[in-house]
Amino acid sequence: MKFALTVLIVIGGLIPMARAQGNYEIQVYAAETVAPRSTMVELHSNFTADGQRKTIGGVAPTNHAEHETVEITQGINNWSEVGIYIFTSEQSGLGVQWVGDHIRPRVRVPEKWRWPVGVSLSTEAGYQRALFSPDTWTWEIRPIVDKQKGPWYFAVNPALERTWHGPDVKLGIDFSPAVKVSYDFTKKITGGLEYYADYGSIANIASLHNQQQQFFPAIDLNVSPDWEINFGVGIGPTAATDHWIVKGIVGRRFNWGRRHKLH
Repeated sequence: MKFALTVLIVIGGLIPMARAQGNYEIQVYAAETVAPRSTMVELHSNFTADGQRKTIGGVAPTNHAEHETVEITQGINNWSEVGIYIFTSEQSGLGVQWVGDHIRPRVRVPEKWRWPVGVSLSTEAGYQRALFSPDTWTWEIRPIVDKQKGPWYFAVNPALERTWHGPDVKLGIDFSPAVKVSYDFTKKITGGLEYYADYGSIANIASLHNQQQQFFPAIDLNVSPDWEINFGVGIGPTAATDHWIVKGIVGRRFNWGRRHKLH
């Protein structure tokens, strides 16, 4: 518990114009990768109940937008995977729209190294249409550290982002951390708090008014090792953040291992 409080205090202490918000895949990554000969298929569903109501710089508002993202991750070996994202959006006046695609390779520290914490490194790059993001080509590198200690689970994702095409190229490297602290109330129900932020350029941290920060009380349902189910309601306390978001994640693992013949 002291570790969790320390993490949140350190992140809060970093606060002194953050990038446009993208509510498509709201998730704190765990260090574990998908096993080889296995595929993880996830649907990320996010509804902005109270968000940006105006079109700004040609970018569509987020208020009452429903975002559906398909994520497909293929395990390569015991320490690597590759994921792809397909982003979509639906809202009044625009209908159903394709938003863009990303690719995300990831590697991790193998379990046989017996590190005291899980560690992996994700990098993500891709395109989003200018109607939904002024920065159309972006890249992210995301270190991931996590730890399960009894019923407690902690994860930290201090992500760094870079725009390759769009107005935020001039901002350089952007700092967007995410943190998760959860507790196993039963074998099947885990509850906790997820935190997401965008502090702006690491060379010029944005003012609190212009930062994006979200707190998601969330529940994970551990119904089976093959399934991932997460649900949360997000509160955005700063002016630059959508104020209420409801999110859900449903994922299914498929194993493609060879079946052994019975003799």
